[in-house]
Amino acid sequence: MPTIRFAEPTYAQALPGAYVSARAAAAPAPRMIRLNRALAATLGLDPAALDGDAGARLFTGVDVPDGADPIALVYAGHQFGGFSPRLGDGRALLLGELLDRDGRRVDLQLKGSGRTPFARGGDGKATLGPMLREYLMGEAMAGLGIPTTRALAVVATGESVWRERPLPGAVVARVAASHLRVGTFEYFAAREEHAMVARLIDYALERHGPWPVGPDERAAALITAVVERQAALVAQWMAVGFIHGVMNTDNVAISGETIDYGPCAFMDAYDAATVYSSIDHGGRYAYGNQPRIAQWNLARLAEALLPAIDPDPETAVARATELVHGFEPAFRARWIAAMGAKLGLTAPTAADAPLVDDLLALLSTHRVDFTTAFRALVPAAVCDSAALEALVPSPGVFGPWLARWRARLGDDGAGAAARMRTVNPAFIARNHRVEEALTAAIERDDLRPFDELLAVLARPFDDDPARAALAAAPPYAVQQTHRTFCGT
Repeated sequence: MPTIRFAEPTYAQALPGAYVSARAAAAPAPRMIRLNRALAATLGLDPAALDGDAGARLFTGVDVPDGADPIALVYAGHQFGGFSPRLGDGRALLLGELLDRDGRRVDLQLKGSGRTPFARGGDGKATLGPMLREYLMGEAMAGLGIPTTRALAVVATGESVWRERPLPGAVVARVAASHLRVGTFEYFAAREEHAMVARLIDYALERHGPWPVGPDERAAALITAVVERQAALVAQWMAVGFIHGVMNTDNVAISGETIDYGPCAFMDAYDAATVYSSIDHGGRYAYGNQPRIAQWNLARLAEALLPAIDPDPETAVARATELVHGFEPAFRARWIAAMGAKLGLTAPTAADAPLVDDLLALLSTHRVDFTTAFRALVPAAVCDSAALEALVPSPGVFGPWLARWRARLGDDGAGAAARMRTVNPAFIARNHRVEEALTAAIERDDLRPFDELLAVLARPFDDDPARAALAAAPPYAVQQTHRTFCGT
């Protein structure tokens, strides 16, 4: 068995009652599909030893390394606005904690490894398509510099899993800064286990800090930190057109990482009302709603922490409200900084918001692809707007806006173009290309489209003429019919 040296299991030691011990289901014929060799190296693991049968057995839970005691975590969650008091890892196991080469602590979790006590009637299994999607999307976000969980490996289990039809079963080994969620705090708050909530606060501050705070300000310090991290994260999502698709409170990581790539997607034509998730019938988690929903989720965290904020309920509510309201200015500052950078502005301020808003209005009116438009602005900064104008049928659509923008840039056009090339990606995980890659893997056991897409997503800001087709948006009619699914 490959050697994995797990660190001290701090979650299990600090938070008894927040998990149950469990074991993975049998995997009849584990087979390594893809190992993230670069990530393995940063974790101090030996890619050569893991990329084969031994790694496949390890990452399906068939073999449990010395020192590992797999656990399934418990949490609650507001799902589409309704509270579920007991969710938990129904198909996932925290295999252990690792220290990477820089000394940062991370969780190693198996997802799709079988039923746990939190499975709620499900089989606890996963199929190959969604697990490969999680690998792709995590790497796409990492390539863009957005905080994210990442897949260390995808392993086929050798059995069929029924999802309307038999599909190849698989497990993803996922690495995360932690799996503490807003829903973790909600679970114990709903049970009025206030001492446990206090322990969770202490653990979160220690693991994701350090934040020097006094003993009476620990809950407020945690909320403040999570507000700032979520504001930064959602602003980064918005800047690349990413739609999470299921921003339930059990999918909000305290660490500020993007977690749980289910019905997620990158927007093609700009439209704030864009929804891809097949289960989001009301558009609750539409692209443009993400900041509002993030703040709503943070309010649920603050509610769970009320007794820890202050023993007086009125004082606690007033303080919590103040802290949650801090999301709006934090997000706005992060958003204008990100969008200003996409326009090549060196010191964007709130006064630049109309410039951003008016461009987005043009993109929306004319159904222009979000990613392509911002990439086309790079040459437009040095007065070559041909690529941008080619995105709309009528000439001169962007003319007045371009004049305002260039006036704002002044004589810094060349510098702006250079900066913009580093923040406006040429490649994103285009929905139709992701589906093509997954279909090839599932139906034909062909990983070449997956690997080709992965290669450009690792360097999203680099032009690659040989793979230009992977950068192109699909026809608008194709965009209108695309739907994503949670994969359960």
